[in-house]
Amino acid sequence: MKSNNPAVLSRRNFNKRLVVTGVSLGLSLALRSHSVFAQTSPPMKIGIIGSGRMGGAVGTRWAEAGHKVLFSSRNPDQLDELLQQAGENASAGYPADAIAFAEVILIAVPYGALPQIGQDYAGLMRGKVVIDCGNPRADRDGPMADDAINRGTGITSAEYLPGVRLVRALNAVSFVEVRDQAHRPGALIGVPIAGDDAAAVAIAAGLVTDCGFDPVIVGGLARAREFDRGTAVYVKGLTAAELREALNL
Repeated sequence: MKSNNPAVLSRRNFNKRLVVTGVSLGLSLALRSHSVFAQTSPPMKIGIIGSGRMGGAVGTRWAEAGHKVLFSSRNPDQLDELLQQAGENASAGYPADAIAFAEVILIAVPYGALPQIGQDYAGLMRGKVVIDCGNPRADRDGPMADDAINRGTGITSAEYLPGVRLVRALNAVSFVEVRDQAHRPGALIGVPIAGDDAAAVAIAAGLVTDCGFDPVIVGGLARAREFDRGTAVYVKGLTAAELREALNL
């Protein structure tokens, strides 16, 4: 996906930036106690499109870490229980409210809804960091799911969401892991991340850390297919070291 955003780097500079980012993240993680859940990245305003099990679990973790989170729904008045769980840093509204509020947007809808999300909101999200964690399922999403898996979700999602600073992340963990195993003792679960915008990838990596997991930068969007649904690393609870080995990083 092409972008006019100055944060999009040349491939050579992008790779260099990823190395620096990885080193910085490694140092910050080494210094951080797993028993302390405070945010490690700068405080951000985050909009959640799709406040179901996954969006609710991830958004709650971010709110607990100190970020301001706006959960969105077509029926925001039905999100009271989620707001109580997420605490004082959480609020609710419609998708357009979440987009206007946010610096970073998490899209956590069934993958079959992504084309409509792009049609309705891509213009409003233009230039913003968008984390896509949806997974195509043919039994739920129809033929478009097979197309997305065949081509890779990174490439496919970028076509549905033109103009955003897209990152694929948090799709290879389950909402149960987010709810029950975030910030677990010992080695954290690794979360693979892919994106073509190095600055957006760095932001997403920091938010993965704040969510209670260990970010593993895989590469550009074309490599997101390596951790799509059905791959050997999908929802396996692998540590970052195990994930790097499995993906030959």
